[in-house]
Amino acid sequence: MAFPLDKTTMDTGQKNRHRILVVDDEEGMRGYLAILLRRDGYQVEVASDGQQAVTQLKDQAYDLIISDIKMPRLDGFGVLDYVNERCPGTAIIMITAFSTTEQAVDAMKKGAYDYITKPFKNEEIRLIVENALERIDLRRENQHLKKALGTRFSFSNIIGKSKLMQEVYSLIEKVAASKVNVLITGESGTGKELVAKAIHYNSERRDQPFIAINCGAIPENLLESELFGYEKGAFTGAVQQKQGLFEVADGGTLFLDEIAELPPLMQVKLLRVLQEHEFRRVGGTRNLKVDVRLVAATNKNLDDAVSGGSFREDLFYRLNVIQIGLPPLRECREDIPLLVEHFLEKLCKAETMQVPDGVMRRLLDYNWPGNIRELENTIERCLVLGRGGSICESCLPAHIAGSCEGFSEARFLLPDGGFDLDAHLGAIEKEILLQALERTGGIRKRAAELLGITFRSIRYRLAKFGIEVEGDD
Repeated sequence: MAFPLDKTTMDTGQKNRHRILVVDDEEGMRGYLAILLRRDGYQVEVASDGQQAVTQLKDQAYDLIISDIKMPRLDGFGVLDYVNERCPGTAIIMITAFSTTEQAVDAMKKGAYDYITKPFKNEEIRLIVENALERIDLRRENQHLKKALGTRFSFSNIIGKSKLMQEVYSLIEKVAASKVNVLITGESGTGKELVAKAIHYNSERRDQPFIAINCGAIPENLLESELFGYEKGAFTGAVQQKQGLFEVADGGTLFLDEIAELPPLMQVKLLRVLQEHEFRRVGGTRNLKVDVRLVAATNKNLDDAVSGGSFREDLFYRLNVIQIGLPPLRECREDIPLLVEHFLEKLCKAETMQVPDGVMRRLLDYNWPGNIRELENTIERCLVLGRGGSICESCLPAHIAGSCEGFSEARFLLPDGGFDLDAHLGAIEKEILLQALERTGGIRKRAAELLGITFRSIRYRLAKFGIEVEGDD
């Protein structure tokens, strides 16, 4: 039997770690699939029937099995039963030339990942294999997180001893034991995803998937299929059914970061899922039930978004059952030494490295508009630029190194002929305003906080000097 094999060559660097077993009593089909998948970079072995497959499975682990259903000695359902009992980490795709609804339903009920009938196109089998292996990798990643990182997200390992952080710990502990939806708020870099993981890994769902998605990072026309999946033929290019993240997260937690960026149509669809605990894939006609805990996060004020009409009020109340507000680092300065120690240990395994007083003083005096993420990046920079991996003031960024240069320490000499004080002070004020805007990316509210003034005050000062800021913050 001859099959057409195209010359498409995929990136083998990422695929060659996956092992696939092809089981079929037809030699031509075995050879065809083996050549096709090997060209794509997979490690492929073959078996002539179910009995030989079981023998090989006793000695070798495989990521994926592609098995015919109708075979002598032991058929595909026998292989499926063995895999379910002895190889729980292995996915299996069933192939048959005898397409019946009963076989398809039986295979899926018994735990097969997917089902395909002969004849099929190269791209069709490639896509099914790729999706199956992606699901396996995702499952293994979650298992690794549970084993290797389980304690990382315990309360004792979220860094901070300040009163504000103690309040956060208390909320996490109470929320983790419940099933309610949670809204995490806070500026960028305050650790919202870390808190979401702490909630998940300290809950009864810890053994189930934790799935995260940034709502602002995916184009609107792709977001629906990413969240809810799609049926085969739902749109051009949908050659195979795909699970959405709600299905993948079933029994676990789905973390929706930057929830304020969710488009209006998706807000309606998300609201229905929260109300009914069911959804439809794109192009589907039946409702799918899911048990997913939703944790959302935003660095924007959702109350303002609701008032402005860009966010649905009913969805806001569904998400905001319990709100955990993360404080900015400038309000928890007593936590900075602990965080520095943590980052030093994390980045260079230096448990006893001493940070000079001058460096620590500057770190404590700086306002950290980028919060904990900016602090970690600063420590990493210092370790890279410092001699022998040490921390020194010369390695600090200029805007941080000068953060505690008090104006009272500078001595100004008055010219003999005098000068225009108002003009001089005005020039200094304008320069400081421009620097504050530059450091905060043009966000007036953060610039005002950096300078210790109110938002109303900075608007007045910017208008006084004719400084215009693009965008609305």
